[in-house]
Amino acid sequence: QVQLVESGGGLVQPGGSLRLSCAASGSIFRIISMAWYRQAPGNQRELVASLNSGGGTNYADSVKGRFSISRDNAKNTVYLQMHSLKPEDTAVYYCNARIYTDYKSWDDYWGQGTQVTVSS
Repeated sequence: QVQLVESGGGLVQPGGSLRLSCAASGSIFRIISMAWYRQAPGNQRELVASLNSGGGTNYADSVKGRFSISRDNAKNTVYLQMHSLKPEDTAVYYCNARIYTDYKSWDDYWGQGTQVTVSS
């Protein structure tokens, strides 16, 4: 009943920028938090950035100062603005959201993933 749809991935040169978006739809009572994860081939999935219900943010050390997570006015879309991209940022990026589907039930949901490739 809840779906996360990601977009914005692609091929970019080192030093370039990309903006990822993730739109949540379906049976949403309230979104508690949203986050971005990434996974490169042969590596574990890692947290890139998160945004909690109070507006607080958290970033992986490897992306601090380069990436920014934000949420739109409708509070159903999360963005990841990426600057100064490096080849080591190459990965599949996944959107995650913790969502109440009614007043007492919540669960974590995942997007399908979007590929980001940084190469010259």
